[in-house]
Amino acid sequence: MLLSLLLQASAGANSPLQYLFPLLLLGVFYFFMIRPQQKRSAEAKKLREGLSKGAQVVTIGGLHGRVVELSEEKVTLEVDKGTRLTFDRTAIARQIGPKTAGETAA
Repeated sequence: MLLSLLLQASAGANSPLQYLFPLLLLGVFYFFMIRPQQKRSAEAKKLREGLSKGAQVVTIGGLHGRVVELSEEKVTLEVDKGTRLTFDRTAIARQIGPKTAGETAA
């Protein structure tokens, strides 16, 4: 229906819909695709910058662990007693709980 109306309108000489349609399409792409991705990216960056020792996190590979060491680009996670693995900060997907190093699990 909408397509047939657009085709009929475009059959006329220099219809305003001819110029309006691409702008509307760009607006839809921006609000439904580009903007949400920018928000997710900003939230992920904020999470990685706000990491602290003792935080329970999950990596993008699904590995759960507790942060024991931090540097500007690396994070060391303790996944079991005495087992530590080093990852890039970009590998941290989400934080599970804000446990600090002094707290123990019940």
